[in-house]
Amino acid sequence: MAYLTRDGVRIFYEDEGTGIPIFLSHGFGASTRMWDGQVAEFSDRYRFIRWDMRGHGQSDSPDDPALYSQAHTLGDILGVLDYLEIDKAVIGGHSLGGYMTLAFNARHPDRTKALILQGCGPGYRSDTARATWNIRAENRALSLEEGGLDALGGGAEVNVIEQKSALGLANAARGILSQVDAAAIDSLPGIDVPVLILIGDGDEHYLQGSAYMASRIPGAINVTVPNAGHGVNVDQPNIVNKVFGEFLAGI
Repeated sequence: MAYLTRDGVRIFYEDEGTGIPIFLSHGFGASTRMWDGQVAEFSDRYRFIRWDMRGHGQSDSPDDPALYSQAHTLGDILGVLDYLEIDKAVIGGHSLGGYMTLAFNARHPDRTKALILQGCGPGYRSDTARATWNIRAENRALSLEEGGLDALGGGAEVNVIEQKSALGLANAARGILSQVDAAAIDSLPGIDVPVLILIGDGDEHYLQGSAYMASRIPGAINVTVPNAGHGVNVDQPNIVNKVFGEFLAGI
């Protein structure tokens, strides 16, 4: 097990394989384990770095809500890359991790070789839309505080067994899942690296967001996977691995 400590919080990560580095972030309530199928398929050709966000999986779940934010999350991504002396990587993520991938590229475009955006949207430009989303994030936090891990829910990528702290997830919902600005969505037209957008055809919450990103990011590849929900790479690993393989080979 490998950990990097930032502001007193231990961040769990895994570093496997060899070749072009691919840094993957999970969705809310998921963990590094959601990418097992891709690491097993490609680690003989690529170097995979995956990690658990604060409050998730094997990373620490501090009690202080102030230690959870999108700024902390972006700093954690940068911190792992710096610690591993990786100058540039393919940066990818699912759902919340996909959004944070966009946010990272908006702030550190010099560190990205390509982007993989799975089952996610670009955030909101409207203050009203952000406020509506943040009410959902707060309700998610309250349900975890009241119902514990049994209230987690989620798609095929979420495994409750991998989670340790309902309070940590509640803090992550308020601090990381909540939207704070329009930096990610405003960055779309200026993205100048290869981009793969992946979405399950049954992922109704993010189909519109994926289409919007594809229409705004120059040259983006947009793939809708049949018979798949939000956890598209878990629902249809063979199709997703084929798409991953073709995209990565073209970088």
